Amino acid sequence: MVNAISRRFGPRRLDAPRRATRFQAHYDPDAFGRFSEGIARFFGTARYLVFQTIIVVLWIILNIWAVTQHWDPYPFILLNLVFSTQAAYAAPLILLAQNRQAERDRIEVEEDRARNARVQADAEFMAREVAAVRLGMGRIEAMLARAEERDEREEREERDRADSDGRNA
Repeated sequence: MVNAISRRFGPRRLDAPRRATRFQAHYDPDAFGRFSEGIARFFGTARYLVFQTIIVVLWIILNIWAVTQHWDPYPFILLNLVFSTQAAYAAPLILLAQNRQAERDRIEVEEDRARNARVQADAEFMAREVAAVRLGMGRIEAMLARAEERDEREEREERDRADSDGRNA
């Protein structure tokens, strides 16, 4: 018994998901999130504004036309109640949709940062490779220049020897 109570009310690990109790409602958070995004997307359209305007105009016309039996005896109290109820449900749904979008944006930003870091590392690697190739080319050019100088010096020495042999003969 004590073990069951300590398991039920004792400290919980933060990295482990909570176990559902017997009497809690079970729902799919992603499905609920998609539903709330659909509602939020609909609330942000001109179609919704047109529908709401038509409903308000019909409400006013029917309430004025039915002079003998008003279902809203005090002008627009029930209409105000309907809008208040709608707003009470719409605001949290819109906030949920915004939070899901913010989470998607945060993940996208993290992926962009990682991609940019990889691209920067690749660019730095390529810059080092190009610098190494330039240094190698510089060494090769220096070796070629020394080889050309050596060849010119040898040709001059041969000419000088040939000239000195021709004068001595």
